[in-house]
Amino acid sequence: MERKFLNVILLGFGFMFVFTAFQTMGNIEKTILDSITQDDPGFTGDGYTSLAIIYATLAICNWMAPSIISITGPRGAMLIGALTYLFFIVTFLFPRTWLLYVASVLIGAGAAAIWTGQGNYLTLNSDAETISRNSGIFWAMLQCSLFFGNLFVFIKFQGKTHIDLETRNVVFGALTAVCAVGIVFILLLRPTRRAPTIDDVKSEMAVSEAEGPMEAFRGALRLFCTSDMILLSAAFVYTGVELSFFSGVYSPSIGFTLAMGENAKQLVGLSGVFIGMGEVLGGALFGILGNKTTRWGRDPVVIMGYLIHMTSFFLIFINLPNAAPFGDTMDTSYITPSPYLAMFCSFLLGFGDACYNTQIYSMLGGKYADNSTSAFALFKFTQSLAAASCFFYSSRAPLSVQLGVLAVLASAGTAAFCRVEWRARARARAAALEPADDKLAPATHALADNTLHYD
Repeated sequence: MERKFLNVILLGFGFMFVFTAFQTMGNIEKTILDSITQDDPGFTGDGYTSLAIIYATLAICNWMAPSIISITGPRGAMLIGALTYLFFIVTFLFPRTWLLYVASVLIGAGAAAIWTGQGNYLTLNSDAETISRNSGIFWAMLQCSLFFGNLFVFIKFQGKTHIDLETRNVVFGALTAVCAVGIVFILLLRPTRRAPTIDDVKSEMAVSEAEGPMEAFRGALRLFCTSDMILLSAAFVYTGVELSFFSGVYSPSIGFTLAMGENAKQLVGLSGVFIGMGEVLGGALFGILGNKTTRWGRDPVVIMGYLIHMTSFFLIFINLPNAAPFGDTMDTSYITPSPYLAMFCSFLLGFGDACYNTQIYSMLGGKYADNSTSAFALFKFTQSLAAASCFFYSSRAPLSVQLGVLAVLASAGTAAFCRVEWRARARARAAALEPADDKLAPATHALADNTLHYD
């Protein structure tokens, strides 16, 4: 197997195991912490608050990530980040309110390092022909974490209306072990260097791999102020809000809807499984079709994701009660809550998310290949800031308001992404139609200079 592709596969396995632990924990955190509070009234930790702290810290620390990676390199940054994920999972074995929030801050900082390092490392192991394929494969492997972890939770939570101490510790212990396996895969990653292209030499914003931390920070600021990045930020914001919704709000809301039946809590894990199925299918599909999406454009895939998400928002609106995000409720919405419809919506949320994220990864890894560290740091900064904001209002805003916000942001983000894609395609066509005489002019002038010199 070609070495760079092997690195992508190892990267996928590392993230799959680390995020089997974290994404499963994020999906069940609100439900788990409510059970801990019932057993120990002195524990006042809140799942939404913890997730908000994580993403707020991640947003802030993303500005420092390029500087850190200029010192540690992408592999070192990913290793440091993975260790903070391990620490976060371990703290649930010793539930303390202060420890939960300290661990939330640490994992937020570690997430900035691991995700920016991942984007840089994936770009180093890709080129213009393989970036879409590699992004799709990585995304599919990453999202397998939702499938395996939540299937385990579905089995462990079966028939339970309250998650007892023994069940919680079994789940936390298993997730800790899985996270440790992921760290081993990250340790196996081999160093690599991306071959330079003509565009790298031409680019005015190209950032040297050997630059210092302050220059990396200034480069990120310059990139953030470009018109294309400002437009893409609208798409980044939407992915952050919908990420927080499906990963931390939607599945617990299903479990809180007691009209779903006596196994409502069990559906929390099953919802994560269906989200994972949608993510994996989308990532695998767009990985296989990677070359075609690069050739035909990324906008059709993003528009498809937009239509899928809008459909899922409507179905969720009529299926779940308005009070579902706040805790156990016997309320109903416009129809009798259906577990089957809820799982279908979970699948749609996952597949639509894959549509957006695979194409964003493809664009950042292709369009900003010479400045990938800063590009991915800005992506995660904007996405995480939006996710943190969503978690802060999730405990206060009824479901209908949250779905309305998602619909507006989806429309704005999709339009902005398509605008950047169409603009890039227009530039490519203009470059292809550039007269041959213009392209040969520099060489002609050089030849003339040499002729005059020898005369």
